[in-house]
Amino acid sequence: MRFAAVCIEMTPVPLSWPALTLLAELAGSLGLGGAHPLPRGAHAWRDVEVGALRGVTLGPIESAVHPGVGYGTDAGRAALVEAANMGATWVALTPFGRVWDLKGGGVDRTFEAPFPENTEAVREAIRDAHRLGLRVLLVPHLWVETGGWRALIDPGDDAAWERWAASYERFLLHWADVAQAGDVEMLSVGVELRSWVTTRRAASFQRIVERVRARYRGLLTYSANWDDVANTTVLGDLDVIGVNAFYPLTDREGATEEQLLDGGRKVASQLRELAEVWRKPVVLTEMGYTNRADPALRPWEWPDGMINVRLDQEAQARAYRALLAPLADEPWCAGFFVWRTYADPGDVSQEAEWGYSPRGKLAELVLRDAFSAGWASDGDGDRFRALVAHRARTPGVHAWEASPPVVP
Repeated sequence: MRFAAVCIEMTPVPLSWPALTLLAELAGSLGLGGAHPLPRGAHAWRDVEVGALRGVTLGPIESAVHPGVGYGTDAGRAALVEAANMGATWVALTPFGRVWDLKGGGVDRTFEAPFPENTEAVREAIRDAHRLGLRVLLVPHLWVETGGWRALIDPGDDAAWERWAASYERFLLHWADVAQAGDVEMLSVGVELRSWVTTRRAASFQRIVERVRARYRGLLTYSANWDDVANTTVLGDLDVIGVNAFYPLTDREGATEEQLLDGGRKVASQLRELAEVWRKPVVLTEMGYTNRADPALRPWEWPDGMINVRLDQEAQARAYRALLAPLADEPWCAGFFVWRTYADPGDVSQEAEWGYSPRGKLAELVLRDAFSAGWASDGDGDRFRALVAHRARTPGVHAWEASPPVVP
C-alpha cells in the first residue's frame, strides 16, 4: 500500500453501509455514548475499517479587511470543494480564541470576527463539509496576541492556574457543544499546551476532558507538539493520539531523498512505539513543510518574518513524501491532516509564497497521491483498492489524471 511520486493507487471505493453505520456510531451521530467510542488497541482504526483519515486543515479568514470570505461563505465552500476534489475525506476547521500574553489571564472567545458571527460561520462550514461528504475534525486554537508560543503559557500560582483552567474550559465547552450539535466526527481538546499537559497541572486538564465527554459523544484527540507528545500525560483520556508532526527529517543541509526517507522511517518508529504503549491509533493532526530550501531541517520555523528566502518546490515535495510514505504501511497510523490551505482559494495574502500551503505547488501532487493511495489503516486492502492506478501530474488541476497501472 505504498505510494510514490510515480505511481499511486486510487482513492478507496465508497464504504459499505455497515462501515458507514459504524462510523456514525463512533462519531456519536446515532447517539452512542460511553467513555471511549473507539475500540481499544493501536490498530483500532484499521480494525473498524472506516478508511484512513485523509485530511486538509482549512484555515479561517476572520477579518474586516476580507469581508465575505472564510468559513460559511461562498469562498469557504469553494475551498472545501477543492479539498474534496484533491481526494481529501476529512477537513480540520480551526476556530481561534485570543490570549493576551503568556501569563494566561483568560481566553477571549472573540478573535477577529464577533464571537456569535464566528460561531455561526463555523456551524455553516461544518454543514458545508458534510454536504460534500467530508468528515470534520474541529480544532479550537489559541492565539497569543502579544507574541509567544501557546505551549509556554504559565499563569503562575495555583489560584491563577485555576482561573486559567476555568476560562479555557468555558472556551472549549462552547466548541464541544457546537461539535455535538453539528455531528462533528472528531474534536481536538487542545493544541500544543505543553506547560499544562506535560506537568503536574495536567489533572485540571483531565477534568475538563471529562466534562467535554459529558457533552460531546464523538471521538476525542489532542494536538500535541511533535517533541513533547511522549511526555503528554493525558493521552489515556483520548480516543486517538494527535500529533502536530513538524518533525525534522535531517540534521544537515542538502539531504538526499533517501536520507530524508530514513528520517521519515525514524519518525514512524517513534510513533509506532507511542501507539503500542498507549494502545491507541495515532493521527497527524498537522503535518507540512514550507516551500523553501531544506524545509525538513527546521520545519517548525514560521514563514512570517523570513527574509532572503530561496523558494524550492522540489524540496517541499520531497519532505512531504519522506514523512508520509513510511506511514502508509502502518496500521496504527489513522491518517493525517496537511497544514494548510485557506477558506478562500483566491486569496494569496494569508501567507508568503514560501509558506506551508501546498496549493498549486509540487507538494500538492504528493498530497493528492497520498490521498489516493491505499493506507494500511483503511482495513482490508482488497475492499479499498481500485483496478486502475492514477497519478496527480498537474498542480492546481483538481481532478484525477489517469495513467497506466504500474507494478512496484
